[in-house]
Amino acid sequence: MIRAAIVGYGNIGKCVLEALEAAPDFEVAGVTDPYLTDIPAELKLYAVTDRLSKLQDVDVAILATPSRMVEKIAKEALASGINTVDCFDIHGQIVDLRRSIDREAKKNNAVSIIAAGWDPGSDSIVRALLEAIVPKGITYTNFGPGMSMGHTVAAKAITGVKAALSMTIPLGTGIHRRMVYVEVENGYSFEAVATVIKQDDYFAHDETHVIQVDSVDNLLDMGHSVQIARKGVSGKTQNQLIAYDMKINGPALTAQIMVAVARAATRLQPGAYTMIEIPVIHMLYGETEDLIKRLV
Repeated sequence: MIRAAIVGYGNIGKCVLEALEAAPDFEVAGVTDPYLTDIPAELKLYAVTDRLSKLQDVDVAILATPSRMVEKIAKEALASGINTVDCFDIHGQIVDLRRSIDREAKKNNAVSIIAAGWDPGSDSIVRALLEAIVPKGITYTNFGPGMSMGHTVAAKAITGVKAALSMTIPLGTGIHRRMVYVEVENGYSFEAVATVIKQDDYFAHDETHVIQVDSVDNLLDMGHSVQIARKGVSGKTQNQLIAYDMKINGPALTAQIMVAVARAATRLQPGAYTMIEIPVIHMLYGETEDLIKRLV
């Protein structure tokens, strides 16, 4: 059995617990979240602490935390020889994060799998496969309409924001509009808050609209979707068009992917990896020959 700790118990952390409980080869080593004051009923059977170091015999820590906290928390876990998995989602910073965490992982004989959500993550594998079979061409990834967890967390972190929801609206050819709905804390200017949100790196590269609302809860929906299409050339033959489409619950899918990747972390040599570097079979439960017989 693989003993996994859940670091952070928000929407994704709750879904990680469900995915671990459903997996035949995992057991929950505990949950760590310094902000968790009231222990919910589903955690009564597990150790709940404010620090990962207080949990016993942890094989892998699944980091269900905001992306901007990942590097610090991952390095602390790796320093104790604990493997880590995260769902870091700031695409432009992944190469630097991998380089930084790789050194720490190798130094402590541990494995860290970064950016292991659905995008980046499983969608990255799809894009890699499409490029392998259609080497020349263009890939378009269109998200939504749906709630972006990373963008929502980033908006919530802005000073003066009481609650927030960031919706991703696809405009086609990989271009998106961000619709950010916010409740503003008393004493803060909506206009000032909106300006800061638009300047944040999560939003600065897309058309972003910030809208003040009375209740974000009335708008919440965890559903999301993605459509990936690649059109191009295989060999010297043109007009190859391949499409991939899914409609999902974001937190649940992210959690399931991280659990699958946590399984893979126990089968890799020390270092930091993204999902396109991992054999897919390492993410699956079962004997190798049985999986080959069923899937190949």
